[in-house]
Amino acid sequence: MKTLLGGRIAPLHGSKGTEAEGPGEGPREEDEEPLLSEPEEDDAEARPLPPVCGSPMRGMWRDEKVALYCDEVLRGCNAEDADDAMTKYLSEKLKLKDKWLGVWKTNPELFFMKYEEASIPFVGILVEVTCKPCPSSSSCFNVTVSIAEPFSSNIANIPRNLVNEILEELEHNVPLLEVYPVEGQDSDLHDIALALEVVRFFYDFLWRDWDDEESCENYAALIEERINLWCDIQDGTIPGPIAQRFKKTLEKYKNKRVELVEYQSNIKEDPSAAEAVECWKKYYEIVMLCGLLKMWEDLRLRVHGPFFPRILRRRKGKRDFGKTITHIVAKVMTTDMVKDLSSDTLLQQHDDLDLALDSCYSGDTVVIFPGEYQAVNLALLTDDIIIKGIGKREEIMITSEPSHDSFVVSKADNVKLMHLSLIQQGTVDGIVVVESGHMTLENCILKCEGTGVCVLTGAALTITDSEITGAQGAGVELYPGSMAILERNEIHHCNNLRTSDISKSTLGGVNMKVLPTPKLKMTNNHIYSNNGYGVSILQPTEQFFIVAEEALNKGAASGDKKDDNTISKVMQNLNLEMNNNKIEANLKGDIRIVTN
Repeated sequence: MKTLLGGRIAPLHGSKGTEAEGPGEGPREEDEEPLLSEPEEDDAEARPLPPVCGSPMRGMWRDEKVALYCDEVLRGCNAEDADDAMTKYLSEKLKLKDKWLGVWKTNPELFFMKYEEASIPFVGILVEVTCKPCPSSSSCFNVTVSIAEPFSSNIANIPRNLVNEILEELEHNVPLLEVYPVEGQDSDLHDIALALEVVRFFYDFLWRDWDDEESCENYAALIEERINLWCDIQDGTIPGPIAQRFKKTLEKYKNKRVELVEYQSNIKEDPSAAEAVECWKKYYEIVMLCGLLKMWEDLRLRVHGPFFPRILRRRKGKRDFGKTITHIVAKVMTTDMVKDLSSDTLLQQHDDLDLALDSCYSGDTVVIFPGEYQAVNLALLTDDIIIKGIGKREEIMITSEPSHDSFVVSKADNVKLMHLSLIQQGTVDGIVVVESGHMTLENCILKCEGTGVCVLTGAALTITDSEITGAQGAGVELYPGSMAILERNEIHHCNNLRTSDISKSTLGGVNMKVLPTPKLKMTNNHIYSNNGYGVSILQPTEQFFIVAEEALNKGAASGDKKDDNTISKVMQNLNLEMNNNKIEANLKGDIRIVTN
């Protein structure tokens, strides 16, 4: 029975979530007072929900999560046995206490015929949970509940009799994973809260519907890989915009699975030709999304893989008549703009940066005057050109187009950007990606939103007198086999993660992935106010460098201990040259060597 409350949405008691920000009221003794008090009047307004137990998994390290799932819960089982393993784990924890208080969070569709989705993310009701022995694995994920006193909800004026009606329709039986234990009970409830979170996370993020349909020789290894993927999202190794794309893909996949199942269940007899075609369409859309998700689980394809469209544009090369053109980008061109140019300079004026870039051949120069610009063609740099601003770099602002994946991407032999401000908005790729060839950034400001500057394998980058700030990952990311020269730059407030635990981040202002070794020369740079290390060096567990194993165990593995000898040896073997750099005020330290 769905009821519309007076044709309007009832007000909420506060913010979207009910999770506690701090500790609860403390444990209560079982013999002090019963869980339930006297029932309230039916027309009494619901009280605010009490805080639920905080997220026990939030403070876990990556290896702790892996040990919990692979060693304690799954214990080497196959994918087809994962359900039974989860059931057994949860059943053991539920034996700790047969009655407890929790907040039942359920879909508003159960209570409302019409509602604004953003205004009511869930309906929460304070309930008393009664745990009974589970006769089967499926019943373990359902639990008996009744309204707890005082009557509490995140919706102030939800009628108590409506909640009673819904529970009676459900025979007081609700999914256990929709119930969140509240703070202020004994310590056993924290173990139950952890077990529930472990199972929720497994089915929300680690489990895939195809797992038990495909042969997997080592299911625990697959789960470990997905945990690593999640941790990379949380600590900023995979930047926020890219992580959002993955999450949306996963959510879309799940929704399409539900759509197909519901559509098939509504076909009462033999399907018609149209119904069969529709089923196949939905099925192949699911297969496509499944393929994308599998790509995400391959480390090599996470960021710069085939599901980010790369440059397909062909090089134009030189003009037929061999001349180069200077393209002026300004609303109106005046004589002052060109007074310093030689008399034989060929000029073209554009009021649009995209048009100027589209008109360029190798050897051309694009001159930009103060203003704010957007240019999709910055992601299609295949010819050797110079793009430079005239005036203060802060006044020449080039912003990305939020609907596009990439902002500035170069495959040219030699591209130079000078005296500009690049402002990233919404793009999922790095603010600047050097795919091949060489790029120079001189006297530029790079205000990142997602990834910083990425130099891919075989590419080279020179940055001088520039400022990089705001990246969710490292300010400069060097891929294996790349080269970079950094001189007189400021890299600060990078690793700007949108996560609750920035203290465990290992990325630095500069991040190096070292197989095969990149080459980096840093001189007179200032790296500060990062949320991780100033410089982070990621190397494989198997050492390919002439570095004593015992020395690495002392300094490189922990990253917190200063072993100057180890760092010196690693720097020598990495072609890493650092002179007169100022690395300070970084949360974790100056240099970290991370084994992967």
